[in-house]
Amino acid sequence: MPDASPRRAQADKLIAYHAEISGVMTAERTALESQLIPVSAYILVAAAEAWYRWPDMMTAIDKVMPAEEIGAAGRRPGVRVNAVHLWSISNIYLTGRKLLTTFGLVEDEVDRTWTVLDFWRRAAAAYRGDGTLQAWDAGLVSHPYGDDVVETLLSGTVPTNDEARSAIKRLNATLVAYLFLLYFDTRVGVGDSGPYPLDSGRTLLVRDFYQLAESDFAWSHVAAGVPYKNLTAALVLEGVDVRVNDWGTSLTEPEDYLDRLVAFGLYTTDGPGGVLRPVNEDEWGGLVAAVRKAQADHYRQVAAMSRRQKIDAGAYVYFSFLRPFAEVAGVADELDWTVPRDIVGPLYDALEPFTGEGATVDADEPYYTPLA
Repeated sequence: MPDASPRRAQADKLIAYHAEISGVMTAERTALESQLIPVSAYILVAAAEAWYRWPDMMTAIDKVMPAEEIGAAGRRPGVRVNAVHLWSISNIYLTGRKLLTTFGLVEDEVDRTWTVLDFWRRAAAAYRGDGTLQAWDAGLVSHPYGDDVVETLLSGTVPTNDEARSAIKRLNATLVAYLFLLYFDTRVGVGDSGPYPLDSGRTLLVRDFYQLAESDFAWSHVAAGVPYKNLTAALVLEGVDVRVNDWGTSLTEPEDYLDRLVAFGLYTTDGPGGVLRPVNEDEWGGLVAAVRKAQADHYRQVAAMSRRQKIDAGAYVYFSFLRPFAEVAGVADELDWTVPRDIVGPLYDALEPFTGEGATVDADEPYYTPLA
Protein backbone atom coordinates (compact mmCIF):
# COMPACT_ATOMS: atom_id res chain seq x y z
CA MET A 1 0.00 0.00 0.00
CA PRO A 2 1.41 3.42 -0.92
CA ASP A 3 1.98 5.94 1.88
CA ALA A 4 -0.48 8.73 2.64
CA SER A 5 0.74 11.28 0.10
CA PRO A 6 0.61 8.99 -2.97
CA ARG A 7 -2.73 7.60 -1.79
CA ARG A 8 -4.17 11.10 -1.66
CA ALA A 9 -2.82 11.92 -5.12
CA GLN A 10 -4.15 8.69 -6.62
CA ALA A 11 -7.54 9.12 -4.96
CA ASP A 12 -7.87 12.72 -6.12
CA LYS A 13 -6.97 11.71 -9.66
CA LEU A 14 -9.73 9.09 -9.68
CA ILE A 15 -12.20 11.44 -8.01
CA ALA A 16 -11.60 13.98 -10.80
CA TYR A 17 -11.96 11.22 -13.40
CA HIS A 18 -15.33 10.12 -12.03
CA ALA A 19 -16.48 13.69 -11.46
CA GLU A 20 -16.12 14.58 -15.13
CA ILE A 21 -17.79 11.45 -16.48
CA SER A 22 -20.55 10.95 -13.92
CA GLY A 23 -21.41 14.63 -13.90
CA VAL A 24 -22.14 14.51 -17.63
CA MET A 25 -23.97 11.17 -17.44
CA THR A 26 -26.14 12.34 -14.55
CA ALA A 27 -26.96 15.66 -16.25
CA GLU A 28 -28.02 13.82 -19.41
CA ARG A 29 -30.17 11.30 -17.60
CA THR A 30 -33.91 11.78 -17.89
CA ALA A 31 -35.53 10.62 -14.66
CA LEU A 32 -38.70 11.35 -12.78
CA GLU A 33 -39.39 10.41 -9.19
CA SER A 34 -41.47 7.24 -9.15
CA GLN A 35 -45.02 7.57 -7.87
CA LEU A 36 -44.71 4.11 -6.32
CA ILE A 37 -41.15 3.95 -4.98
CA PRO A 38 -39.10 6.72 -3.26
CA VAL A 39 -36.01 6.22 -5.40
CA SER A 40 -34.09 9.39 -4.47
CA ALA A 41 -34.45 8.75 -0.74
CA TYR A 42 -33.28 5.17 -0.91
CA ILE A 43 -30.28 6.07 -3.08
CA LEU A 44 -29.09 8.52 -0.42
CA VAL A 45 -29.61 5.99 2.37
CA ALA A 46 -27.62 3.38 0.45
CA ALA A 47 -24.89 5.88 -0.44
CA ALA A 48 -24.42 6.95 3.16
CA GLU A 49 -24.26 3.32 4.28
CA ALA A 50 -21.71 2.66 1.52
CA TRP A 51 -19.42 5.43 2.80
CA TYR A 52 -19.45 3.99 6.29
CA ARG A 53 -19.16 0.32 5.39
CA TRP A 54 -17.82 -0.45 1.92
CA PRO A 55 -14.15 0.33 2.62
CA ASP A 56 -13.98 -2.38 5.28
CA MET A 57 -16.07 -4.77 3.19
CA MET A 58 -13.85 -4.25 0.13
CA THR A 59 -10.76 -4.82 2.23
CA ALA A 60 -12.23 -8.12 3.47
CA ILE A 61 -13.15 -9.20 -0.06
CA ASP A 62 -9.76 -8.17 -1.48
CA LYS A 63 -7.90 -10.25 1.11
CA VAL A 64 -9.66 -13.41 -0.04
CA MET A 65 -9.54 -12.70 -3.78
CA PRO A 66 -7.78 -9.71 -5.33
CA ALA A 67 -9.98 -7.19 -7.11
CA GLU A 68 -8.17 -7.99 -10.37
CA GLU A 69 -9.27 -11.62 -10.26
CA ILE A 70 -12.84 -10.66 -9.40
CA GLY A 71 -13.01 -8.23 -12.30
CA ALA A 72 -11.68 -10.83 -14.72
CA ALA A 73 -14.31 -13.31 -13.48
CA GLY A 74 -16.99 -10.94 -14.77
CA ARG A 75 -15.99 -11.62 -18.36
CA ARG A 76 -18.59 -14.33 -18.79
CA PRO A 77 -22.40 -14.24 -19.02
CA GLY A 78 -24.48 -14.60 -15.89
CA VAL A 79 -21.93 -12.97 -13.55
CA ARG A 80 -23.09 -9.68 -12.05
CA VAL A 81 -19.58 -8.26 -11.86
CA ASN A 82 -20.38 -6.06 -14.83
CA ALA A 83 -20.18 -2.48 -16.08
CA VAL A 84 -23.06 -1.08 -14.06
CA HIS A 85 -22.00 -2.75 -10.81
CA LEU A 86 -18.47 -1.46 -11.33
CA TRP A 87 -19.76 2.07 -11.99
CA SER A 88 -21.91 1.77 -8.90
CA ILE A 89 -19.29 0.65 -6.38
CA SER A 90 -17.29 3.78 -7.09
CA ASN A 91 -20.04 6.33 -7.67
CA ILE A 92 -22.45 5.27 -4.93
CA TYR A 93 -19.60 5.55 -2.45
CA LEU A 94 -18.64 8.97 -3.85
CA THR A 95 -22.27 10.07 -3.61
CA GLY A 96 -22.27 9.09 0.06
CA ARG A 97 -19.03 10.98 0.57
CA LYS A 98 -20.52 14.03 -1.14
CA LEU A 99 -23.63 13.89 1.03
CA LEU A 100 -21.91 13.33 4.36
CA THR A 101 -19.02 15.77 3.91
CA THR A 102 -21.19 18.53 2.44
CA PHE A 103 -23.23 18.62 5.62
CA GLY A 104 -20.19 18.21 7.84
CA LEU A 105 -21.31 14.86 9.22
CA VAL A 106 -17.98 13.07 8.68
CA GLU A 107 -14.31 13.85 8.14
CA ASP A 108 -13.08 13.37 4.56
CA GLU A 109 -10.74 10.41 5.07
CA VAL A 110 -8.03 9.70 2.51
CA ASP A 111 -7.63 5.99 3.27
CA ARG A 112 -11.34 5.30 3.10
CA THR A 113 -11.73 6.85 -0.35
CA TRP A 114 -8.46 5.45 -1.66
CA THR A 115 -9.47 1.93 -0.59
CA VAL A 116 -12.73 2.07 -2.55
CA LEU A 117 -11.37 3.72 -5.68
CA ASP A 118 -8.26 1.51 -5.82
CA PHE A 119 -10.44 -1.61 -5.52
CA TRP A 120 -12.67 -0.25 -8.28
CA ARG A 121 -9.72 0.65 -10.53
CA ARG A 122 -8.15 -2.79 -10.34
CA ALA A 123 -11.44 -4.63 -10.83
CA ALA A 124 -12.55 -2.36 -13.69
CA ALA A 125 -9.25 -2.67 -15.55
CA ALA A 126 -9.39 -6.47 -15.35
CA TYR A 127 -13.06 -6.54 -16.38
CA ARG A 128 -12.41 -4.34 -19.41
CA GLY A 129 -9.12 -5.98 -20.37
CA ASP A 130 -8.39 -3.36 -23.03
CA GLY A 131 -6.39 -0.73 -21.17
CA THR A 132 -9.44 1.39 -20.33
CA LEU A 133 -11.54 1.60 -17.18
CA GLN A 134 -15.03 2.33 -18.53
CA ALA A 135 -17.05 2.28 -21.73
CA TRP A 136 -16.85 6.07 -21.63
CA ASP A 137 -13.09 5.85 -22.27
CA ALA A 138 -13.64 3.73 -25.37
CA GLY A 139 -16.36 5.75 -27.08
CA LEU A 140 -19.20 3.83 -25.37
CA VAL A 141 -17.95 0.37 -26.30
CA SER A 142 -18.09 -2.51 -23.83
CA HIS A 143 -16.55 -5.86 -24.83
CA PRO A 144 -16.27 -8.03 -21.72
CA TYR A 145 -16.96 -11.25 -23.63
CA GLY A 146 -14.19 -12.90 -25.60
CA ASP A 147 -14.36 -14.55 -29.01
CA ASP A 148 -15.27 -17.92 -27.50
CA VAL A 149 -18.38 -16.50 -25.80
CA VAL A 150 -19.36 -14.51 -28.89
CA GLU A 151 -19.00 -17.59 -31.09
CA THR A 152 -21.15 -19.64 -28.72
CA LEU A 153 -23.83 -16.97 -28.66
CA LEU A 154 -23.86 -16.63 -32.44
CA SER A 155 -23.91 -20.39 -33.03
CA GLY A 156 -27.39 -20.69 -31.54
CA THR A 157 -29.03 -17.68 -33.14
CA VAL A 158 -31.96 -18.19 -35.49
CA PRO A 159 -32.92 -15.86 -38.37
CA THR A 160 -35.98 -13.72 -37.63
CA ASN A 161 -39.03 -12.61 -39.57
CA ASP A 162 -41.82 -10.21 -38.68
CA GLU A 163 -43.64 -12.80 -36.57
CA ALA A 164 -40.48 -13.76 -34.68
CA ARG A 165 -39.57 -10.12 -34.08
CA SER A 166 -43.00 -9.49 -32.56
CA ALA A 167 -42.54 -12.43 -30.17
CA ILE A 168 -39.04 -11.27 -29.25
CA LYS A 169 -40.28 -7.72 -28.59
CA ARG A 170 -42.92 -9.07 -26.20
CA LEU A 171 -40.39 -11.29 -24.45
CA ASN A 172 -37.87 -8.46 -24.09
CA ALA A 173 -40.43 -5.92 -22.89
CA THR A 174 -41.80 -8.37 -20.33
CA LEU A 175 -38.39 -9.22 -18.88
CA VAL A 176 -37.21 -5.59 -18.79
CA ALA A 177 -40.38 -4.30 -17.08
CA TYR A 178 -40.35 -7.15 -14.57
CA LEU A 179 -36.72 -6.67 -13.58
CA PHE A 180 -37.15 -2.90 -13.34
CA LEU A 181 -39.79 -3.37 -10.66
CA LEU A 182 -38.03 -6.32 -9.00
CA TYR A 183 -34.95 -4.10 -8.57
CA PHE A 184 -37.14 -1.30 -7.17
CA ASP A 185 -37.24 0.98 -10.20
CA THR A 186 -33.61 0.36 -11.06
CA ARG A 187 -32.42 -0.79 -14.50
CA VAL A 188 -29.49 -2.80 -13.18
CA GLY A 189 -31.28 -6.13 -13.62
CA VAL A 190 -30.65 -5.82 -17.36
CA GLY A 191 -27.12 -5.29 -18.66
CA ASP A 192 -26.09 -4.78 -22.28
CA SER A 193 -22.64 -5.19 -23.78
CA GLY A 194 -21.29 -4.48 -27.22
CA PRO A 195 -21.38 -3.55 -29.97
CA TYR A 196 -19.56 -6.61 -31.28
CA PRO A 197 -18.99 -5.99 -35.03
CA LEU A 198 -19.84 -8.86 -37.36
CA ASP A 199 -19.45 -9.45 -41.08
CA SER A 200 -21.65 -7.77 -43.70
CA GLY A 201 -22.27 -4.68 -41.57
CA ARG A 202 -24.13 -6.57 -38.87
CA THR A 203 -23.69 -6.03 -35.15
CA LEU A 204 -24.10 -8.25 -32.10
CA LEU A 205 -25.66 -6.76 -28.99
CA VAL A 206 -25.59 -8.98 -25.90
CA ARG A 207 -28.24 -8.50 -23.22
CA ASP A 208 -28.00 -10.19 -19.82
CA PHE A 209 -31.03 -10.55 -17.55
CA TYR A 210 -29.96 -11.11 -13.93
CA GLN A 211 -31.69 -12.70 -10.93
CA LEU A 212 -35.14 -13.28 -12.40
CA ALA A 213 -35.93 -16.02 -9.89
CA GLU A 214 -35.63 -16.18 -6.09
CA SER A 215 -32.46 -14.54 -4.85
CA ASP A 216 -31.02 -12.60 -1.92
CA PHE A 217 -33.82 -10.03 -2.37
CA ALA A 218 -36.15 -10.60 0.59
CA TRP A 219 -39.19 -9.91 -1.61
CA SER A 220 -38.19 -12.33 -4.38
CA HIS A 221 -40.30 -15.17 -2.99
CA VAL A 222 -42.89 -13.95 -5.51
CA ALA A 223 -40.55 -15.30 -8.20
CA ALA A 224 -40.65 -18.90 -6.96
CA GLY A 225 -42.33 -19.97 -10.19
CA VAL A 226 -39.91 -18.23 -12.56
CA PRO A 227 -37.97 -21.04 -14.25
CA TYR A 228 -34.67 -19.25 -14.85
CA LYS A 229 -32.31 -17.27 -12.64
CA ASN A 230 -30.20 -15.72 -15.40
CA LEU A 231 -30.76 -15.32 -19.12
CA THR A 232 -28.54 -14.02 -21.90
CA ALA A 233 -29.86 -12.83 -25.25
CA ALA A 234 -27.86 -12.49 -28.48
CA LEU A 235 -29.34 -9.85 -30.77
CA VAL A 236 -27.91 -9.64 -34.28
CA LEU A 237 -28.79 -6.26 -35.76
CA GLU A 238 -28.45 -4.88 -39.28
CA GLY A 239 -28.23 -1.20 -40.12
CA VAL A 240 -28.10 -0.09 -36.47
CA ASP A 241 -25.47 2.10 -34.83
CA VAL A 242 -25.06 0.79 -31.27
CA ARG A 243 -23.29 2.30 -28.31
CA VAL A 244 -23.36 0.93 -24.75
CA ASN A 245 -22.78 3.16 -21.73
CA ASP A 246 -21.46 2.32 -18.28
CA TRP A 247 -24.96 1.75 -16.95
CA GLY A 248 -25.24 -1.22 -19.31
CA THR A 249 -27.77 0.70 -21.40
CA SER A 250 -27.79 0.66 -25.20
CA LEU A 251 -28.04 3.85 -27.20
CA THR A 252 -29.10 3.03 -30.74
CA GLU A 253 -29.68 4.83 -33.99
CA PRO A 254 -32.39 4.30 -35.05
CA GLU A 255 -34.19 3.88 -31.71
CA ASP A 256 -36.45 1.09 -33.04
CA TYR A 257 -33.50 -1.29 -33.21
CA LEU A 258 -35.61 -4.42 -32.73
CA ASP A 259 -37.29 -3.72 -36.05
CA ARG A 260 -33.87 -4.41 -37.55
CA LEU A 261 -33.23 -7.64 -35.67
CA VAL A 262 -32.11 -10.28 -38.18
CA ALA A 263 -31.18 -13.13 -35.82
CA PHE A 264 -31.77 -13.95 -32.16
CA GLY A 265 -30.75 -16.47 -29.56
CA LEU A 266 -31.71 -16.89 -25.90
CA TYR A 267 -29.57 -18.77 -23.38
CA THR A 268 -29.27 -19.46 -19.67
CA THR A 269 -26.16 -19.86 -17.56
CA ASP A 270 -28.08 -21.70 -14.84
CA GLY A 271 -26.51 -25.01 -14.02
CA PRO A 272 -23.02 -26.43 -13.39
CA GLY A 273 -20.15 -24.24 -14.53
CA GLY A 274 -22.34 -21.44 -15.80
CA VAL A 275 -22.21 -22.91 -19.30
CA LEU A 276 -24.44 -21.20 -21.88
CA ARG A 277 -27.42 -23.41 -22.69
CA PRO A 278 -30.05 -22.51 -25.30
CA VAL A 279 -33.57 -21.66 -24.16
CA ASN A 280 -35.79 -22.77 -27.01
CA GLU A 281 -38.71 -20.71 -28.30
CA ASP A 282 -41.22 -23.28 -27.12
CA GLU A 283 -40.21 -22.37 -23.54
CA TRP A 284 -40.86 -18.65 -23.94
CA GLY A 285 -44.59 -18.82 -23.35
CA GLY A 286 -44.21 -20.45 -19.95
CA LEU A 287 -41.41 -18.04 -19.03
CA VAL A 288 -43.48 -14.97 -19.93
CA ALA A 289 -46.49 -16.26 -18.00
CA ALA A 290 -44.41 -16.95 -14.88
CA VAL A 291 -42.71 -13.56 -15.06
CA ARG A 292 -46.00 -11.71 -15.48
CA LYS A 293 -47.47 -13.48 -12.46
CA ALA A 294 -44.38 -12.68 -10.36
CA GLN A 295 -44.51 -9.04 -11.47
CA ALA A 296 -48.18 -8.70 -10.54
CA ASP A 297 -47.57 -10.30 -7.14
CA HIS A 298 -44.56 -8.08 -6.55
CA TYR A 299 -46.47 -4.94 -7.50
CA ARG A 300 -49.11 -5.79 -4.90
CA GLN A 301 -46.54 -6.34 -2.16
CA VAL A 302 -44.74 -3.08 -3.01
CA ALA A 303 -48.02 -1.16 -3.01
CA ALA A 304 -48.73 -2.52 0.48
CA MET A 305 -45.37 -1.38 1.88
CA SER A 306 -44.91 1.75 3.95
CA ARG A 307 -42.59 4.46 2.62
CA ARG A 308 -39.88 3.40 5.04
CA GLN A 309 -40.17 -0.26 3.99
CA LYS A 310 -39.78 0.77 0.36
CA ILE A 311 -36.75 2.90 1.19
CA ASP A 312 -35.13 0.03 3.07
CA ALA A 313 -35.77 -2.40 0.21
CA GLY A 314 -34.46 -0.03 -2.44
CA ALA A 315 -31.46 0.86 -0.29
CA TYR A 316 -30.65 -2.84 -0.06
CA VAL A 317 -30.64 -3.08 -3.86
CA TYR A 318 -28.13 -0.23 -4.14
CA PHE A 319 -26.02 -1.19 -1.14
CA SER A 320 -25.78 -4.78 -2.37
CA PHE A 321 -24.24 -3.71 -5.69
CA LEU A 322 -21.04 -4.79 -3.94
CA ARG A 323 -22.45 -8.25 -3.28
CA PRO A 324 -21.53 -9.85 -6.67
CA PHE A 325 -17.86 -9.11 -5.94
CA ALA A 326 -18.19 -10.85 -2.58
CA GLU A 327 -20.02 -13.76 -4.22
CA VAL A 328 -17.21 -14.31 -6.72
CA ALA A 329 -14.73 -14.23 -3.83
CA GLY A 330 -16.90 -16.69 -1.88
CA VAL A 331 -17.40 -14.45 1.17
CA ALA A 332 -20.86 -12.96 0.59
CA ASP A 333 -22.40 -14.92 3.43
CA GLU A 334 -19.69 -13.74 5.83
CA LEU A 335 -20.52 -10.05 5.38
CA ASP A 336 -23.38 -8.05 6.84
CA TRP A 337 -25.74 -6.69 4.16
CA THR A 338 -28.29 -5.25 6.59
CA VAL A 339 -29.67 -1.89 5.47
CA PRO A 340 -30.09 0.47 7.19
CA ARG A 341 -27.54 -0.27 9.89
CA ASP A 342 -25.17 2.62 10.49
CA ILE A 343 -27.37 5.62 9.66
CA VAL A 344 -30.39 4.91 11.83
CA GLY A 345 -31.77 7.80 13.84
CA PRO A 346 -31.71 11.49 12.89
CA LEU A 347 -29.79 11.03 9.62
CA TYR A 348 -32.22 8.44 8.33
CA ASP A 349 -35.12 10.61 9.45
CA ALA A 350 -33.66 13.53 7.48
CA LEU A 351 -33.22 11.46 4.32
CA GLU A 352 -36.57 9.66 4.43
CA PRO A 353 -38.71 12.51 2.99
CA PHE A 354 -36.24 13.43 0.23
CA THR A 355 -37.72 13.36 -3.29
CA GLY A 356 -35.01 14.84 -5.48
CA GLU A 357 -37.43 17.26 -7.08
CA GLY A 358 -35.64 20.28 -8.45
CA ALA A 359 -32.21 18.69 -8.07
CA THR A 360 -29.79 19.85 -10.77
CA VAL A 361 -26.16 19.38 -11.74
CA ASP A 362 -24.11 22.60 -11.58
CA ALA A 363 -21.84 22.53 -14.62
CA ASP A 364 -19.57 25.17 -13.04
CA GLU A 365 -18.78 23.03 -9.99
CA PRO A 366 -16.98 19.66 -9.90
CA TYR A 367 -19.47 16.85 -9.47
CA TYR A 368 -17.17 15.36 -6.84
CA THR A 369 -14.68 17.57 -5.02
CA PRO A 370 -11.04 16.67 -4.24
CA LEU A 371 -10.16 15.33 -0.83
CA ALA A 372 -10.22 17.98 1.86
